[in-house]
Amino acid sequence: MRIAILMTNTDESDFAHRWPRDGEKFPAMMRRVRPGWAFVVCPVKDGVFPETLEGIDGVMITGSPASVNSGAEWVARLEALVREIVAAGIPLFGACFGHQVIATALGGGVGPNPDGWVFGQVEAEFTDGRKMPIYSSHSEQVLRLPEGAEVIATGPGCPVAGFVIGDGVMTTQYHPEMEPDFVAALIEELAEELGPEITARARASLGTPPDMAGTAEWIARFLEKKQVDAA
Repeated sequence: MRIAILMTNTDESDFAHRWPRDGEKFPAMMRRVRPGWAFVVCPVKDGVFPETLEGIDGVMITGSPASVNSGAEWVARLEALVREIVAAGIPLFGACFGHQVIATALGGGVGPNPDGWVFGQVEAEFTDGRKMPIYSSHSEQVLRLPEGAEVIATGPGCPVAGFVIGDGVMTTQYHPEMEPDFVAALIEELAEELGPEITARARASLGTPPDMAGTAEWIARFLEKKQVDAA
């Protein structure tokens, strides 16, 4: 499998540069369960987009502190690429900002969380009865689903914590790529912005770390389903 990582994270702070970038985090997560996969990283937030979709077996769109409603040129260009990927039948997965930009590209809507920031470790509840501990960091969420989308998960203050469209699109509002040490450090880095109440709640949420390999397996099976079905 050859997977394109569309990197949207606009954080260029000193803190961000002390940690692996999303172009490293997402491949590292997936290599836990699919060590033979190849990855092509495109920092679309810098205007670097894939020259072609030929030879791409799946696409992952990362998270970002940017807003899908910013009006930025690269966001509009990414939305157009999302529509192209879906039309081409290439499996598409989005996390956090990726989840949101897929929604807006396909006719959905994104806006501020009604109850403010959701930060730290949460438990996503899936419509099939599964529960998945996972890290969260979002002040906006999908408020209106695209046509044909089906909610697959909910979370604290987040009725649309993930959706699918047929067999070709799957998303999560959360951050499966984040490691425990990074999340703990991020909480402290953003404590002043988050405020004492949200910061205290986020710190208290950090119990047993999520099962990153289990989450990666869930994503991998989605991305490779088309090839498995065709075999």
